[in-house]
Amino acid sequence: MLRIQGHVIPENKNIWIGLTAVYGIGRARSKEILEKIGIDPMTSVKDITEENEKQINEELKGYLLENDLRREVNSFIKRLKEIKCYRGMRHNLGLPVRGQATRKNARTAKRLMGRAKVRPILKK
Repeated sequence: MLRIQGHVIPENKNIWIGLTAVYGIGRARSKEILEKIGIDPMTSVKDITEENEKQINEELKGYLLENDLRREVNSFIKRLKEIKCYRGMRHNLGLPVRGQATRKNARTAKRLMGRAKVRPILKK
């Protein structure tokens, strides 16, 4: 049983996919980490030795992961909301932030917050 950053990695997966269970590690970063250490990415998690596990944990200490990364991202979003820029307003409304169309898509975002927030009722 492999534990990395408090996550139990499933035994039946390849190590490069298993590492993506940690918040802040995607497929590209996972391959990059394993390449630095010298572990074959296609190795199954159950074949990883304790020495390899220590090497992976040592390598991950150099990255911002899990709660620290979440906190940093949330602080960036909070800053955008405070200065009331366009992106911050979109975050406040729960709408797509990065330029996606909302006329026909973004149905889930609109449904989650109800009609009132998306289309405020204008008083006549």
